Amino acid sequence: MLNLRFLPWNKISVSHFFKLIEMLVNEYIVIVGQQPWDTTLGSNCKDIALEFSKHNQVLYVNSPLDRFTAITGKNDAQIQKRKEVIAGKQPGLVKIKENLWNLYPDCLVESINWLKPFWLFDWVNRYNNRQFATAIKNALAVLGFNDYILFNDNELIKCFYLTAYLHPKLKIYYSRDYILSTPYWKKHGFELEPKIIAKNDLCFTNSAYLMDYCKQYNPHSYDIGQGCNVPAMTTAGLAELDDLSGVHKPIIGYVGALQSIRLDIELLAYIASHKPHWSLVLVGPEDEQFAQSELHSFSNIFFTGSKKANELMHYIQAFDVCINPQLINQLTIGNYPRKIDEYLTLGKPVVATHTRAMDMFQDFVLLASDKHEFLQQLERAVAEQASAETIGKRKAFAASHSWENSVGKMYGIMETYLSKLNNK
Repeated sequence: MLNLRFLPWNKISVSHFFKLIEMLVNEYIVIVGQQPWDTTLGSNCKDIALEFSKHNQVLYVNSPLDRFTAITGKNDAQIQKRKEVIAGKQPGLVKIKENLWNLYPDCLVESINWLKPFWLFDWVNRYNNRQFATAIKNALAVLGFNDYILFNDNELIKCFYLTAYLHPKLKIYYSRDYILSTPYWKKHGFELEPKIIAKNDLCFTNSAYLMDYCKQYNPHSYDIGQGCNVPAMTTAGLAELDDLSGVHKPIIGYVGALQSIRLDIELLAYIASHKPHWSLVLVGPEDEQFAQSELHSFSNIFFTGSKKANELMHYIQAFDVCINPQLINQLTIGNYPRKIDEYLTLGKPVVATHTRAMDMFQDFVLLASDKHEFLQQLERAVAEQASAETIGKRKAFAASHSWENSVGKMYGIMETYLSKLNNK
């Protein structure tokens, strides 16, 4: 909460002061979850941490290394780093920037998702959580964090008992995917997630669908929307687009992980076969099913592989039409596709599968309910001669989905809840 004594009054304007009143300032925030800081993927949680750290002190905690990963990933540089921290050969606490630290836990936890019956899994998981909590407490003591907020990014297992061991003043669970639709999480998730949602003080989600899901177990569940970070467009890195030099237009493009559980392989094949004079460019890492799919037999489908985050906007800029050909299942139906904002922020025409989460985009994105409609919408988008006004509206709409706005909604809810606690 805002502490007026510690504000740099000589640097604060009147308008900035009133803005500060509406946000959380000078708090200690501990973030735990699924994704480590050194992930190469886009991460909501990292973006939220960066936004939190503008006005608060933040400890971002990597998930602890488990025994199975330590064995199977022994040649991976990230795994080797974690082993050296556990062995005491490297410091686990790293300063990222002002007000933001990253912790590599100095503990090895057991790999337990396969354990049955549930009581045995739960017993070992409690032990794992105790080890993890000890590593976090040691870092908090070094940093001088006390009376802190715990923010859990969708981690059901390794963080299930942390609230009991850490005793934060405010407990928050962040749901950004219906992860129970995946084989790994569904094994124990149907038992764990309702409980972890219920025992947190607040639940934040990035879609109305997930908010409704969380509200079944916790009435204090809120849709805080989604943020979008757009790297600055520069001429640096344009040479990386040499892999598109032989690709003919129009280019229909997708940017993101190529995962068969999320994307419609059959739809992509349908588009390629019916429009052989179009080029489909897919930018991102493939899972096994994508790598072995019939898509690789099409001469007008191009796979670029993984690209660095600061290169992706250059690919989007090269596309004539951007797509999000999602499958409709429990994992995707309520998922907020942040790539849509990335497309729109460059003013691009976009065609996407119609899900509930896409309803809010319907004035700016062409939506389709089946493969025939998807192809028709693509034809419409390819033929489009967008006006400067239309392009400007797309960009403005995407810009409204900033991390500042999304986290600002969290701040308002957190402030209200903390004020009630303080008044009790």
